[in-house]
Amino acid sequence: MEQKPSNWSKKLQMAKRGSSRLSSDVFSEVIAECSQHFADLRSLIRKMQEAGLDVETSKNEDHYGQLIHHLSLVRNKRCLMAYMYNRAEILRNLVWKVGSEIPEEIQEKLSHSEKEYFKKHSEALKSYMSRVVLELAVDMVPPKDPYIKVRVLDDMGEVELPSDNTANFARHSMHFLKRTDAEKYISLGKMEELTS
Repeated sequence: MEQKPSNWSKKLQMAKRGSSRLSSDVFSEVIAECSQHFADLRSLIRKMQEAGLDVETSKNEDHYGQLIHHLSLVRNKRCLMAYMYNRAEILRNLVWKVGSEIPEEIQEKLSHSEKEYFKKHSEALKSYMSRVVLELAVDMVPPKDPYIKVRVLDDMGEVELPSDNTANFARHSMHFLKRTDAEKYISLGKMEELTS
């Protein structure tokens, strides 16, 4: 058991940077380790009680063994909670960057529960914005020009835009669009803004 904490801790650190898929194997390892620490902790408490020692006040090797197992449990719990919080934070920020559609390369790295979380968070955000009649996902700094020139990077075919217009977005075609119509596709990597 001495090698595992550093091993899964490194895996969690890599995943914390958003570079990997949610690993159920790492979770299983940590939970198995926690179960072992809990069993060892209970065994030491039972041993002290059978010897007639007060678990709270006796300061022998069993007491310090209990302390080590307890602190290991707390550490593992904090690591998993920090890992999950970090992944949730990444998903919450992603809603602001790409809207309610997750890009394919990111979607591959998400678990089913993370996809559900993203979906519910973006739905809640949309619901709030429709109630207050305010679009919060646009830039807070007003643009110099409400129209921009864009080049289509992926063939998207006929697309209905938020401004109730339709356009045929063939690959490598160039368009002069409202910034608000193009922002979604730019953030998804399907268009690029042309600056001249």
